[in-house]
Amino acid sequence: MSKVTILVVDDDAQIRRTLRVTLVSNGYEVIEARDGQEAIEAVLRERPDVILLDVNMADMSGLEACSKMRRSFTGPIIMVTVRNAERDKIAALDAGADDYIVKPFGIGELLARIRATRRRFKPDKPLQRIELPDLTIDFEKRTVELGGSRVHLTPKEFDVLSVLASQQGKPITHEKLLHSVWGPDHCEDTENLRVVIKQLRKKIETDPAHPRHILTQPWTGYRFEIPECPKKGPRTTR
Repeated sequence: MSKVTILVVDDDAQIRRTLRVTLVSNGYEVIEARDGQEAIEAVLRERPDVILLDVNMADMSGLEACSKMRRSFTGPIIMVTVRNAERDKIAALDAGADDYIVKPFGIGELLARIRATRRRFKPDKPLQRIELPDLTIDFEKRTVELGGSRVHLTPKEFDVLSVLASQQGKPITHEKLLHSVWGPDHCEDTENLRVVIKQLRKKIETDPAHPRHILTQPWTGYRFEIPECPKKGPRTTR
């Protein structure tokens, strides 16, 4: 089993070193960020399991960083601060934090809070495979077959397909697709997304002009549908 990765966000190098030593000695992987912007980039690049986020940082506060990270991070965020007033705790929770720990704190308490937030966040096992009469998608191997023949997708095409298929039947906005696949600096590049969707339909739809899987959600984005089969239902594996 892979180790749990914790992103430590603090502008104090000594605190980051102390937390790294403590967490690594307790079996965690640790990555560091010196400020809010580095943390946002690390979330997209490293995909941590838990974030320890200091509230008081220069340039971008922990509250602002937390709010921005919540656009792409759904795991536990624990705020770390010297403030203990109720209004500060409320502000942290409203910004998207799941827990709040006040400095100075004991290592035992910190580890317990990490374990507790991890227990509350038990996402479903990622989708591994979709098998339909005309289409098979293997998410682990990153392969697609149409009518039994392998279809070559570019990395971006497969990433867009994965995001859509992971939310079967649910509309995904243009912004969320662009943010998830291209990153936070490309949320306005709808033309890039439109081109990829067009290419995907050419490659995985039996009739691209009348798609059955990748459907347009008017004024919103796109969604992935699995049409009902009258004889044998589709099979998905998690």
